Amino acid sequence: MFSKDRVILVTNDDGITSGGIRALVEVMQEFGTVIVVAPDKPQSAMGHAITIHFPIRLAKVDIFDDVEAYACSGTPVDCVKLAVDKILHRKPDLCVSGINHGANSSINVIYSGTLSAAMEASLEKIPAIGFSLLNYSSKADMEPCKKYVRNITRQMLTNGVPNYHLLNVNIPNLPQNEIKGIKICRQAKARWEESFEQRKDPMGGTYYWLTGQFINLDPGEDTDIYALDNGYVSVVPVQHDLTAYEDIDFLKTNWQL
Repeated sequence: MFSKDRVILVTNDDGITSGGIRALVEVMQEFGTVIVVAPDKPQSAMGHAITIHFPIRLAKVDIFDDVEAYACSGTPVDCVKLAVDKILHRKPDLCVSGINHGANSSINVIYSGTLSAAMEASLEKIPAIGFSLLNYSSKADMEPCKKYVRNITRQMLTNGVPNYHLLNVNIPNLPQNEIKGIKICRQAKARWEESFEQRKDPMGGTYYWLTGQFINLDPGEDTDIYALDNGYVSVVPVQHDLTAYEDIDFLKTNWQL
């Protein structure tokens, strides 16, 4: 299925030197011409942030075999915008983001720089996928991911997704022979119970460190959390429209406006 004329943009939020993006590049080279534009440093939990008050810099780097790559000083979303406008001068045929070191299931999709990069591409009507592995280690073994990245990418290129919605793919942290397969899911309802630890720096100044616990509020067996907890790769189609349609009639009926 390789096509030299097919252009695939690869980005992430863990930084251009992460193990996850290297694994993603290796798989994408099986499908087409790969261009990498990724942050020059970790940009996790940046959400859909864009840079407007500081200059953004791009530096061409030689860290992938036979792949044109650029390190960007901006956010993951900046990377996609700059790639389309200043490097490719066209829309790529596919944008893939990841492989993220850590989960981006459930409510994490709101915070994730990985998913926001894919979201930016899909807003530009570019087919897009965000890939994540449930392992936060910078030395995480990405080999078990490749089979599923390859399979899902092939399906995206062959069949697509309606309305340029993107896919949020999470892979359990298991050996490949223990992963049971792939499940198409919905996003689980969950939240973070957060707190800030107050600490002192060496000069006696106060600073705060965010901590938190993930709380799954959803008992459904059709969610991404359920799939991952039971050894499946989760695939959630994600849309751009955040309207709570079920609340419109309530507001029209009960609010006196």
